[in-house]
Amino acid sequence: MEQSKPLRFREDVRILLHRLLVSVVSSREPHVADVLNGKTSLDSLDAEQRIPALQATGIWFQLVAIANELGAMRSRRELEQASGAEEVVGSFANVVHEIAAAGYPAERLRATLAGLSVGPTMTAHPTEAKRVTVLENHRRIYRKLTELEQVRWAPREREHLIEDLRTEIELLWMTGELRLERPSVEREIAWGLHFFREVIFDATPKLYETLQDALTHHYPNDKIVVPSFMRYASWIGGDRDGNPNVTSDTTDYALAQCRQTAIDWYIGQLRRMITVLSISANVVDIPETFMRALTRALHRTGIATQVVTRNPDEPLRQFAAVMLERLEAMNGQGKARPYTRADAFCADLRELESVLGIIGGETVAGRFVRPLRQQVETFGFRTVALDIRQNSTVVNRVLAELFARIDGAGTEPDTKQWGERIRKGLDSGEQIEFGREDLSDEARELLSLLDVVRDATREPGSEAIAACILSMTRSVDDLLAVYLLAQYCGLATALDGSGSIRLRVVPLFETIADLRAAPAILDRLFSVSIVRRSVRDFGSRQEVMLGYSDSNKDGGFLASNWELNKAQRKITALGEKRHVHISFFHGRGGSVSRGGAPTGRAIAAQPAGTIGGVMRVTEQGEVVSSKFANRGTGLYQLEILAAAVLAHSVKSPDEAELKDNPEFSEALEALTGMSQAAYSSLINERGFIDYFHQASPVEELSLLKIGSRPARRFGAARDIHDLRAIPWVFAWTQNRHLMTNWYGIGSALNAFVNVRGEAGLELLRNMFERSRFFRLVVDEVDKGLYQSDMDIARLYAGLVNDKETSERIFTKIANEYALTRRMISEVNGGLKISERFPTFKRQFDRMRPQMDSIHRLQVRLLQEVRAQDETTEKPKRAVNALLLSINCISAGLGWTG
Repeated sequence: MEQSKPLRFREDVRILLHRLLVSVVSSREPHVADVLNGKTSLDSLDAEQRIPALQATGIWFQLVAIANELGAMRSRRELEQASGAEEVVGSFANVVHEIAAAGYPAERLRATLAGLSVGPTMTAHPTEAKRVTVLENHRRIYRKLTELEQVRWAPREREHLIEDLRTEIELLWMTGELRLERPSVEREIAWGLHFFREVIFDATPKLYETLQDALTHHYPNDKIVVPSFMRYASWIGGDRDGNPNVTSDTTDYALAQCRQTAIDWYIGQLRRMITVLSISANVVDIPETFMRALTRALHRTGIATQVVTRNPDEPLRQFAAVMLERLEAMNGQGKARPYTRADAFCADLRELESVLGIIGGETVAGRFVRPLRQQVETFGFRTVALDIRQNSTVVNRVLAELFARIDGAGTEPDTKQWGERIRKGLDSGEQIEFGREDLSDEARELLSLLDVVRDATREPGSEAIAACILSMTRSVDDLLAVYLLAQYCGLATALDGSGSIRLRVVPLFETIADLRAAPAILDRLFSVSIVRRSVRDFGSRQEVMLGYSDSNKDGGFLASNWELNKAQRKITALGEKRHVHISFFHGRGGSVSRGGAPTGRAIAAQPAGTIGGVMRVTEQGEVVSSKFANRGTGLYQLEILAAAVLAHSVKSPDEAELKDNPEFSEALEALTGMSQAAYSSLINERGFIDYFHQASPVEELSLLKIGSRPARRFGAARDIHDLRAIPWVFAWTQNRHLMTNWYGIGSALNAFVNVRGEAGLELLRNMFERSRFFRLVVDEVDKGLYQSDMDIARLYAGLVNDKETSERIFTKIANEYALTRRMISEVNGGLKISERFPTFKRQFDRMRPQMDSIHRLQVRLLQEVRAQDETTEKPKRAVNALLLSINCISAGLGWTG
């Protein structure tokens, strides 16, 4: 590649990055360059060479990801330039074009937009191995590459840019990838807010503008106004399910940091606005109504004269200066009256926007005022709404302790008396009439948390708290226990039980059994008077969270997806019967087995009518950085999410591929039962837990300091039910079994065809063609199979101490793998594995040789680390190399768990 030419192709970027990395590594670790050049296998190196070689390989995987991200962005731009924005699948232009072409009237769109609410929710699950320092370095590399794409540089300037790029790669090398200590929750909070300051604040108004442009183009005769529909939320600092590091003080700190981040952002934007609003009253006639509004505003500053003197004859600048004074007063600066609600700040911005429109400054308003107003409408004085999550076991334990103090005798959860006692407390408006000093630490902490929630929701419309999410919800009493605890902590609107509770209580249904029980649980919940009143106060809307991870761990991939599908349809029908709007919060992870299918396709495959304009979805761990580290990608990812929600909300009731088909449903019921039976047979196989622990680095994952939360909710893992879903998936990924993506599906498809013969196979092929849900499942299994590797998996199986157990369980997994490959090909029309996904296949094939050598080395490292008994300190060099190998494999796959 000629260095004097701009970068035009993805290969150019990869070649340049590879050359620069080899240059950096050669000057420091010359022997490692042969690994990067493919001349030496990583697993053949001496012990002292492993760490630098792993570090170099990990950096290369990161650079490849950056190159792929840049290439994807460039491809979308080239497609739009050549064929128009409508050809970018999943974009607003594409979606609105399809809606208009299908004949949907503008009124249908207006109605959908009026209720549209899209909620990306950041979580701090322990799956993000990259520190903020590394993320910032990645972003600088991305920016340098975008600069190098430009044609305007002279050869000398281009050489300087390339040298800058080399410097960034050198910094990445010297920074190191491993965390020296486990991050605190406070650092995780800072990590989450980093993406808002760098990308999301700016991207959100651009998102609204992109949709507005699409609507104006395709509905030119209809004025359709885009509302500020994004509603960001976060679990970071609020999720205490199994994380003792999250306390009420932590939650209070998180709320304060989220508030401060928004205020500081607005202060920066207003300062920028003040510099440009140089409109003179001597040149433009300013409406008298605005001048009166300015007079009122000046009185709120305490320094009206100074503001006017500083900006004579510039009333718009004066008005903006008043707003700045009031924002800075929220930080304790100056004499102005601080804003107490974001609505008031937003009203002032509307005043500015309005006067600019009157005086012919619509483009000025669109560039400088409207984006800030939309940010305030979206982020308020909170940045995100914080979710509070706790486990039902803890909630019930605390309530049992309180009942023992109140009644002088204990009442046991999951009994008839327990449910009656909770309802009695709610009906009477019961309050705690004793001090908390003698309660257990657990009880005091939970009550203190609810005190924080009460204080955060005291101001009407604050929206600082999104919801209280109850994980492992298994009965209506579990949910009512939260309502009663909230009542004890002052969240009731009436003291006699006749009011409501000022807290959204959201059940999280996670296991297969809980998903099946969910409709009945909610039906009983809505029969409780105080719940009905509380739901009514929140717009007659009940949010329900669905867990992808534990349902997969519980029943396998197909059973999980089908039970999630059925639960949504049944719960939505229940909501219609009860006159309650149901909205779903999808707890998806990064990997396929935790719901991490492509956003647009995953949403498009949801049951018809189950979104209705409102949807929340978790953005977990490394997924956050992969989506929101750079502005172009961040905007695109938000657009794909919001456009998919809009498209489904408008079109799904009429789409044939989503309509309930009794024949397909019957087939899926049969397939699910057979798949779950095969999966259960594996996880209940004698010695399976030992195989899992020994044939994977699951125990060693605890040494990798990538999250503040422990890997287990309560104590040591006796079986897979005690282990969190994330390390469960993480471990099967590291050893390339990836059985959580596909196990049991081959057996189910094969048995179905054996029973029904050629007609059964024809039905499955028909389902693949005509059922969006089934096609998504088959395609994601297809990709999971491609990333699995039984030759590599066998190496890990060799780590199992009992060779009979190792051979028996590995053979079972390998046989199912071969059967599933064959059956997927039968169903999708004879295509080879991943033939439908050439980009995915090509990218992974490039990584495969290096990935395989890392796996071979990791097996050897596991043997070395495990060779030491429990009383001996683990060899530090081998441990560090092992942790680097885990990072490398995660980077190569693009996700951890």
